[in-house]
Amino acid sequence: MIWNKEAECMSDDDRKILQLKRLKYAVKNAYDNVPYYRKRFDELNITPDDIKTLKDIEKLPFTTKDDLRDAYPFEMFAVPRKQIVEVHTSSGTTGKPTVSGYTRGDIEIWSEVMARGLSMAGVTDEDIIQNTHGYGLFTGGFGVHYGAQKIGATVIPISTGQTKRQIEIMQDFGTTVMIFTPSYGLYLAEELEEEGVDIKDLDFKAIGFGAEMWTEEMRQEIEKRFNAPAYNIYGLTEIMGPGVGLECRVQDGLHLFEDHFYPEIIDSETLETLPEGNRGELVLTTLTREGTPLIRFRTKDITLLKRGKCGCGRNLVKMDRVTGRTDDMLKIRGVSVFPSQIEKALLRIDGLEPHYQIIVTRPHLMDEVEVRVEASEGLFSDKIKELVGIRLRLENYIHDEIGLRVKVTLIEPKTLPRSQGKAVRVIDKRKL
Repeated sequence: MIWNKEAECMSDDDRKILQLKRLKYAVKNAYDNVPYYRKRFDELNITPDDIKTLKDIEKLPFTTKDDLRDAYPFEMFAVPRKQIVEVHTSSGTTGKPTVSGYTRGDIEIWSEVMARGLSMAGVTDEDIIQNTHGYGLFTGGFGVHYGAQKIGATVIPISTGQTKRQIEIMQDFGTTVMIFTPSYGLYLAEELEEEGVDIKDLDFKAIGFGAEMWTEEMRQEIEKRFNAPAYNIYGLTEIMGPGVGLECRVQDGLHLFEDHFYPEIIDSETLETLPEGNRGELVLTTLTREGTPLIRFRTKDITLLKRGKCGCGRNLVKMDRVTGRTDDMLKIRGVSVFPSQIEKALLRIDGLEPHYQIIVTRPHLMDEVEVRVEASEGLFSDKIKELVGIRLRLENYIHDEIGLRVKVTLIEPKTLPRSQGKAVRVIDKRKL
C-alpha cells in the first residue's frame, strides 16, 4: 500500500523542482524569522537569494545540537510562541535540552509522513496498534500515534514497561501491530514464552522498531519470535521525531521522505559533501517545517544514501540503518547516554577518583551497563559496608541522571589503564 503515491513515486526531475522550491522557502523563513540564522548567514555574507540550485545548499552553515542548546528555550522558533501548539525536547544529557516547537501545520506533516511509513508496513484502518514507545517530552510515542490516527487505525498508547499488562492487552484487544525498541521487543518475547503464550494465537501482521542500533540477526530473531515482519523506523527530535524515514516491505534501507527532509552525507572531519553511496554523517534540512526550521542539521548518525526505484514502487532515496555515531553518545535500551552524565554522577561522591570506564554488553537480549570507578586509597581501605553504601548511592545517582539502572563496580586505585591522549571511557562489546 502506498499512502501518498504522488509524493512517494514522483520522478527525479519533479522531486528536484519541488525540493528547490521548498528549500528556498525554508532558507527565507529561517533568515527572516530566526535571529540565529540571520546572524550566521550575515557572517558568511549569504542571503536567501543565493539559493538558486540544490547544490547551493552547500553554501549554508551547519546547525548543531550546541547551537540549539544555546538558543534554549524558544530562540529557534520561527513563529510567535502562541502559534506553537506542542513542544518536545531532547533529554538535556550534556546541558540544556534542545527544544522542538510544532505548529498545527507541523503536526499535520508529522502525521502525514508517519502515515506513509506505517502504510509501508501494511497498516490500514482495520489495525490495532500497540505503541510501547514513550509518551512525554520525547517524541518517541507521538509520531506513531499521529500517523496511526491519520490512517484511521486504533492506537493503544500503553507506552513502555508494564510488561504483564502489555501481554494482557495484546491478547484481549487483538493487537495486530507492535511498536517497540528491539531490545524491549525481545524482552517482551521472553515474557510471552514464560507466560506460556503461543505466538500463533496472537494476530500480529507487522512490527515497527527503532530508537537504538540493531543487527540484522536481531531483526530476524524479532520476526521469528513475533511471527511477523519487522520494519525499521528513523527519526530524531530536532528534525521532527519518528517518521523521517521508514522501511518498506523490501526491508533494504529506510525511505527518507525527502519532499519534507533534504538529506546530505558529509565527511565529519572535512565537512565536505560526499558523493552518493559513500558512508558518512547524515545531515538533514527541514523543507516544510514552520515552528522550528533547521538548516543542515548535523545528526551525528553514520549511514549512507542510495537511489533507484525500489521494488515497492517508491522512488524515494534509501538510507542504510545507522551503524554508529560521530560523537560519544551511546544508545542503551533506546535511551541516549553520554559518558559525561556518568562522570557528573560520580563526581558527586567524595573519595572517588576521576578515572572510570563504561562497559556495555548485550549478554542475551537486553543491553547491560557496568561502570567501573576507581576509589581512593582511603576509601578502598574502609569497611565493606561503607563501600557497598557508596556503590548503591552512585548507582542511584546514575539512575537519576540517565534514567537507567547500571551496575557500579568500585576498583582499586590506579587499576584502569592511563592514556597520554584521549582516555578510553567506553568499551562497547555489543555486536551491533
